Amino acid sequence: MSTIEESLRAIAERVKSHSSTMATEEAVKTAVVLPFLRSLGYDVFDPTEVVPEFTADAVGKKGEKVDYAIKIDGEIRILIECKPISVQLEKKHLDQLFRYFTVTNAKFAILTNGRTFNFYTDLEATNKLDTRPFFVFDVTDFNSGILSELRKFEKSSFDVAAILATAERLKYTSGVKQEISKLIEEPSEEFVRLVSRNVYEGQMRGPAKEMLTGVVRAAFREVIMDSVKSRLSSALADTQEVIERIDEPTAADEPEIVTTEEEREGYMIVKAIVRDTISPKRVIMRDQKSYCGILIDNNNRRPLARLWFNRSVKYIGLFDGENEERLIIDSLDQIYDHTDRLRATAKKYAE
Repeated sequence: MSTIEESLRAIAERVKSHSSTMATEEAVKTAVVLPFLRSLGYDVFDPTEVVPEFTADAVGKKGEKVDYAIKIDGEIRILIECKPISVQLEKKHLDQLFRYFTVTNAKFAILTNGRTFNFYTDLEATNKLDTRPFFVFDVTDFNSGILSELRKFEKSSFDVAAILATAERLKYTSGVKQEISKLIEEPSEEFVRLVSRNVYEGQMRGPAKEMLTGVVRAAFREVIMDSVKSRLSSALADTQEVIERIDEPTAADEPEIVTTEEEREGYMIVKAIVRDTISPKRVIMRDQKSYCGILIDNNNRRPLARLWFNRSVKYIGLFDGENEERLIIDSLDQIYDHTDRLRATAKKYAE
């Protein structure tokens, strides 16, 4: 388990168990923010690197401070504003970060209440902080995808260009997910009309409108549950397949493994994605019955990805976490959506 993952798990347990004691900004700073920065490799005891109560004269408001400024190579790069854990983070809490972002060399700003971390940058207008975060995570509910994004902010690998390369996609993906969540709980009339027009022929008024709204809400949730069940069924089927193969004798006339064009093309896409991270010569394809493996140095202990294409629902298996994580892909183009995670895995073997 990586240092950052261990730290986040410890912080998550602290927040779950002792959130009632984090009623002040100072408590949030001590219990959450400083350990979080330390997990990213910053020296929280060096005031020239992690600057507390940072002020900039050019802001124009005397006595106004930002809780922390992070210096990398002597330049202010990240600004951090903390709020008590009971505070719901809103646009109004960005005021100080707005002003300081404009007059410093900061490229990123973090607003947090100890549980939720909102990351901002200037995607919409240069040197002007966006009002919507490009990356949001709950410290009590993180996954390998979140860890992959957080690793970009580590002191040892901090790269503005690399972060910005996916920031826009993250920002809009996050926004769309929030809108979908709202639609699941409270479908708008426009949305209900849209999804019902091909299945309901009557006028959508009064009782019909109320009935259809309930139907859409229930159907939305069932679609999600069906997707989850499908993934679980697929995982269980694969597990059973492995068990059945343990004692399976190898027959001389066993059918030959056939590598499909899709598998070859998927392999070439993965190879192209990581070519700037690791030598393409080290990226090897080894096809199996159930999946097409992509390995580094043709070594089973160095898996880069797996293409689970021998089924109706296609998956790509990623290895930037502790175990393989399978994600559904509808087309080969969607492999590019996982560029950062593939490169993160390749980087582990690049030495």
